[in-house]
Amino acid sequence: MTDQTLGLALEQEHRSIDQGIAATLSSIADGHPDFGPLRGALSLLRRHIYLEEARLFPPLRGGRLAAAIFVMLREHGEMWGDMTALDARIEAGDAAAVASQARSLLAALDQHNGKEEPVIYSGMDPDLPPGLATELVAWLAEGRMPAGWACARATTAPAT
Repeated sequence: MTDQTLGLALEQEHRSIDQGIAATLSSIADGHPDFGPLRGALSLLRRHIYLEEARLFPPLRGGRLAAAIFVMLREHGEMWGDMTALDARIEAGDAAAVASQARSLLAALDQHNGKEEPVIYSGMDPDLPPGLATELVAWLAEGRMPAGWACARATTAPAT
């Protein structure tokens, strides 16, 4: 992955997350719920949000992307609540509730990514410290989110 731009690598993670959610929705629609792909997508989404909030956004906050980053942080918090709700619904084994909440999360991701990719990812390179993009692309291959980390604006209740 190290020969890619950071923006492209992050966009590919967005697609992987969407595919995991879609795979579980498909399995539920087929009558054979498989929550594994959704669990993987939620884990990847949490790690993705960690990378953005802990490593990518801090050097961009004071510049021309500050307003866009504020919006991204708010939306991360809302999605964090959705993911917490999904975890509980998966644990309960309620396929119908999982499907409903997963569709809601997928719609939120579509709107979020539709802003993040063209605004943040396409415009961030000039504002990043030298070498950070390369470092973060490498981190995407094997980096881990610290245990217990939660996004800056994590909601305690699921977004509706």
